[in-house]
Amino acid sequence: MYRKYVKSTADFIFALFTIVLFLPVFLIIILLILIFDGFNPFFIQDRVGKDACSFRIYKFKTMNDKTDFEGKLLKEDLRVTPLGRILRQSGLDEIPQLFNILKLEMSFIGPRPLPVYYIDLENELQRDRHRVLPGITGLAQITGRNSLKWPQKYRLDNYYIENQSFWLDFKILLKTLLSSNGYDALNFENVIPEKNAE
Repeated sequence: MYRKYVKSTADFIFALFTIVLFLPVFLIIILLILIFDGFNPFFIQDRVGKDACSFRIYKFKTMNDKTDFEGKLLKEDLRVTPLGRILRQSGLDEIPQLFNILKLEMSFIGPRPLPVYYIDLENELQRDRHRVLPGITGLAQITGRNSLKWPQKYRLDNYYIENQSFWLDFKILLKTLLSSNGYDALNFENVIPEKNAE
């Protein structure tokens, strides 16, 4: 019942409430990006969602489009703007995804949606992560995010899907809010029973 009805309803209501509450923050960030970076405040990209259907994810743009002498984009680290770095460290670059939740394309908690070109690289087991809505934060994000190797991320995603519950979602949300930047590498192994650990 929680997975089918309660979670989606709670996601929608909480997303709507959060958007209204943080509307001034939205507007301030948009103005700051326009003033200091001078480009479109929004980053939009096709991602893989539930049932492997693609959707357009919304984020605040944190990188410029500078290229080298051959016209190729510079490395990511060289394109992140000072304001973008602050937005990334605080997790505020992700808040436009509240609109993805209102569109029923995402949830607050779930596996992170990957760009569509990753779908061809996934095996059958890895595609299991598409059985649920992708999330703004998830078990893999609070356990180490980019410090994890792909097999570890998939293992955590699959564990979450098989054990999804109100209490697990509550713990993930609480860990996300209490971490210093929203995505700290926290020790979350105690959530996973010993027999499932690698």
